[in-house]
Amino acid sequence: MKRYAIEFELKCRAQASQDTSACFGDADEGSYVAGVGDELWDNGAACGRQYSVICTGATNGGVPQPCTGGAVTVKIVDYNPGAATIINLSPLAFLTIATNINAGSVYVNVDQVS
Repeated sequence: MKRYAIEFELKCRAQASQDTSACFGDADEGSYVAGVGDELWDNGAACGRQYSVICTGATNGGVPQPCTGGAVTVKIVDYNPGAATIINLSPLAFLTIATNINAGSVYVNVDQVS
């Protein structure tokens, strides 16, 4: 299991139902999904993996205490090549770990769970 003990920047990315994912095409994989950047993509092996994501702090002054204290498990469905972030969560997944969608970006710990 890979452990990402350091904090990474995460940005919320809307995953519209009409979007085609790099992993599963047009298949609906649920609401708790994410796309990953180059570091986790692993030449496509990341597709279908699940990661536990926990917010650890704010990246900006807009929402000084954005974390709910909860964790969310997401399924990897997409690839974000060249992304500045390690993982991009769907809105529902983001709101599970952050108090406000307007936070937009938070620091997180990421653990592969399957």
